[in-house]
Amino acid sequence: MEHCKLFHSRPFIWQIWDGHPKGFSALVNYHKMAAPHGEGRRTLEAVTYTYLGNWMDLQKEGQSNGVAGADDRLAAAQDLQTQLDKILEGEPPYDIFVRWKPFKHQSIGWDPDINDGVRLNIRPFMNASLRRGGRTGAGILRWKPSTIKWAKDRGKEPSRPIDQFPWVSGWEENNPAKAVDFGSGLPGSAPASADFDGNRWNDLHYSRRAKEEARARQGGTSS
Repeated sequence: MEHCKLFHSRPFIWQIWDGHPKGFSALVNYHKMAAPHGEGRRTLEAVTYTYLGNWMDLQKEGQSNGVAGADDRLAAAQDLQTQLDKILEGEPPYDIFVRWKPFKHQSIGWDPDINDGVRLNIRPFMNASLRRGGRTGAGILRWKPSTIKWAKDRGKEPSRPIDQFPWVSGWEENNPAKAVDFGSGLPGSAPASADFDGNRWNDLHYSRRAKEEARARQGGTSS
């Protein structure tokens, strides 16, 4: 909590935990979690399958030996691993969205760009949901960075092509029909307006399919 305050809710040390008071937790360095060339993904995979996996093996051994509380600790750890798996996969609401990057350069799964900043890259961890324990709005983080929000930023975007930046044309924060894959052209998704409005929204969500099709259409890769 003090770390969050010191760095104005942009912490570079994140404490991931399973919500159990005697369960698994790990301090992870944001700079390693968001390192380039796939290193960030490999770091999260190590937390998910190596460190957390070893903890789960200990709880399974405890179950076999009749250790009190092992069942609850294992269940909490399994729940956390499920959430981390979803972040690695990157389907909404566990996706990363960066409004100033064109559709074809949006990350697919956990493939963050450290230069996009803590506010955007921490979102999947705060959108995750533990079945038991945890703090309201903190997701799988031990403490919630209290001032992080993904609403509209001040100012307007410069003119941008709507096919590459559909969110600058008619997205509405409070319209559930537009919450996922807005302007992607996928069946069932809301279409972007033909009129550019330049609003700087940050809390959109896009599926892997929408991003993959945008890359195929526009010839992009992650930046």
